[in-house]
Amino acid sequence: MDENMINWQGYMIVAIPLLAGWLLDRIMGDPAWLPHPVVLYGKIISFFEHQLNQGIGRKMKGGIMSFLLVLSVFIIVWLILLLLSPYSVLKIVVTAIGVFYCLAGTTLSREVRMVFDACGRGIEAARRQIARIVGRDTGSLDEQEIKTAALETLAENLSDGVIAPLFWYLVLGLPGMMAYKMVNTLDSMIGYKNERYKDFGCFAARMDDVANYLPARLTSFLMILSSGKLRLLKFVRRYGRCHASPNSGYPEAALAGILGCRFGGTHDYFGQSVYKPYIGETPKTLTSSDLHISLRICFRSELLMLLLTLLIMRFCV
Repeated sequence: MDENMINWQGYMIVAIPLLAGWLLDRIMGDPAWLPHPVVLYGKIISFFEHQLNQGIGRKMKGGIMSFLLVLSVFIIVWLILLLLSPYSVLKIVVTAIGVFYCLAGTTLSREVRMVFDACGRGIEAARRQIARIVGRDTGSLDEQEIKTAALETLAENLSDGVIAPLFWYLVLGLPGMMAYKMVNTLDSMIGYKNERYKDFGCFAARMDDVANYLPARLTSFLMILSSGKLRLLKFVRRYGRCHASPNSGYPEAALAGILGCRFGGTHDYFGQSVYKPYIGETPKTLTSSDLHISLRICFRSELLMLLLTLLIMRFCV
């Protein structure tokens, strides 16, 4: 067997499960009836948080817990794939399932669309629906604030739920992809600056910042490229840093520029008002047309990232 054939087979082993996992996500999303690893991640984090987040040394205990959980996921997935190495077909199937679990593009689009649909049924229905996908207090949001929150979440989670997992698959394979999901889950559960988590969760929050640094900026570039409005790169450079997070502002700025709207402002979290600088300058009444544009941009960006990942892997294998 010549070297080119060996390289091609190696490429197929990483490319086929990526394509299969992505297609499964496009077809199925995250069915409620299907057990999900992130739910298990959440239970593990919750167990250790209740055991360790007390007394002295909370910052150290939280840091050690976060690091070991991420490392454990990476090693466990790596060992599983190593054990499956003699069984190529089974390894491809397991990897494809892992990729499917790590991608959230379809579910994200579906949830945001449901928020806009709920706005047509009344403000209380819309508040209940937006509460499913945002961390802010939703009880006093008006319709425009709800739609704004939904589109902010769409942009931010395009990075966290699609582009970043694909990026880490490209860099470290399925072990890196699954470990990234643990990083992201840790941040979403304990990465807050409130009294309970400001010490225990600070390492998890910083770890998430590092893991998303490049993917967030890549996401904003792919969004701008998908829109065909390259002049907005200057807009993203200006407003991408206008966010409490060092990363979330970049995809949000890209979408704000594309739609010609404004994100950010003061919101309530856990009963406390938190000021966020505005991203963009022009307030705009958001409509279903803005939703359709946003969903189209996100899908194109996702597709570009998938193709980019496949292309780079082809030259690296």
